Amino acid sequence: MPGIDYQRLRQQVTMRQVLDLIGFQATSRQGPQLRGTCPVPSCRSISGRSFSVHLTRQVYHCFACHSCGNALDLWAAVYGLSIHQAAVDLCRMANLDPPRLTASSTLSTRWQLREVPFRAPSPNR
Repeated sequence: MPGIDYQRLRQQVTMRQVLDLIGFQATSRQGPQLRGTCPVPSCRSISGRSFSVHLTRQVYHCFACHSCGNALDLWAAVYGLSIHQAAVDLCRMANLDPPRLTASSTLSTRWQLREVPFRAPSPNR
């Protein structure tokens, strides 16, 4: 069974969708940036501004517990799941089929092959 294409999933599910699904309530907004109480259960912050989300960049950061990442990372952090478990669970909650890796995309997305210039060892070493 092919694995989940996390890159495609991150493109399909927005940070706004994840925030809505977890019930996040922003305490302030400035343009595309939201602030509020951190939804990660292990965060001990009582500040209503420690959690920051940038909706255009699709990233979040908590200045109290240092949790950060994209929408999938947030889902995993909130529910204490691995990335794979979070992807499956988030797809289920968003009524999506998990995007699967194909044989051709496996190499291009998981193993970015690139040429590295060869340097001959110096004769003094």
